[in-house]
Amino acid sequence: MVGIITYGVYIPRYRIRVEEIARVWGANAADISGGLGVFEKSVPDMDEDTATIAVEAARNALARRAVDPEEIGAVYVGSESHPYAVKPTACTVGEAIGATPHMTAADCELACNAGTAAIQTCMGMVASGMITYGLAIGSDVAQGAPSDALEYTAAAGGAAFIIGRDDPIAVLNHTCSFTTDTPDFWRREGQDYPRHGGRFTGDPGYFKHVEGASRLMFEQVKKTAKDYDYAVFHQPNAKFPQKVAKTLGFSAEQIKPGLVVPRLGNTYSGASPIGLAATLDIAKPGDRIFVASFGSGAGSDAFDIEVTDAIDSKAFNRNAAPSVEALLKNPIYLDYAQYARHKGKIVMQS
Repeated sequence: MVGIITYGVYIPRYRIRVEEIARVWGANAADISGGLGVFEKSVPDMDEDTATIAVEAARNALARRAVDPEEIGAVYVGSESHPYAVKPTACTVGEAIGATPHMTAADCELACNAGTAAIQTCMGMVASGMITYGLAIGSDVAQGAPSDALEYTAAAGGAAFIIGRDDPIAVLNHTCSFTTDTPDFWRREGQDYPRHGGRFTGDPGYFKHVEGASRLMFEQVKKTAKDYDYAVFHQPNAKFPQKVAKTLGFSAEQIKPGLVVPRLGNTYSGASPIGLAATLDIAKPGDRIFVASFGSGAGSDAFDIEVTDAIDSKAFNRNAAPSVEALLKNPIYLDYAQYARHKGKIVMQS
């Protein structure tokens, strides 16, 4: 009965519209938005980074349920935009929420797959009895070089999940993975922005791995898409998750609650975790949720999740922290110059 005890999300209020980025670079906004299915993306404030987003998401998780931070024995933060090349974000998060100093802490990296890798790690440690609770976070302030295709979608946000055995709101019934050395996306040490293989991002990147992990899950748990109420897929854009969902037999209604990328952008390691959180925001006891993440490099983690009666219990209060929908409302829009300053692309000289 290892599962999700509580969860929380944080999304910055700042946004930039895709049409504003297109205006600066002389691109056709309609073609870009129509092709990607993304119309705006979140932007971090100038004092926000992966660590601050992870802390806020974790605090929102703790607000929903009374979990003693001293009993959190592991903190893992998945990201590809950690503020330090050498110094774990996880230690900062653990200290900020008052976790026990006896915790184990580490940062995870498998591009956008790192948040779900953190969940798997916590699942194993809880199941083995090594820890009572584990905190798994996917958080990113994603990078995209000026005028690059990534700039239109690379966003900021994160989701935190406390994993344990104590009356979980959603049981993590099973997980499996599909991983290969497929270099469709990379960033070398010291480089500010990632590079990508363009046409390789779809196949043999995203679709091969997401379908591989998903079909393996179907085989191992003896289920099909029709056995699930909801499904969440990694969402670098709106086109990819809709296409893979249809291929696997899921309907548009099954993926609708978790498909937040049109208004949020691609939060990289936070993408599928935020989609899962958005689904949990509206889920009912007995609902079955299918999740398949993806990280370039490349790998996909799949999960079979079942919502329990605890999600409606007095011990858990969904309204004690903002829902994903609430965090997407009332944005503050930036022009490109303000966005560039927020992202550190232009810096004031002292």
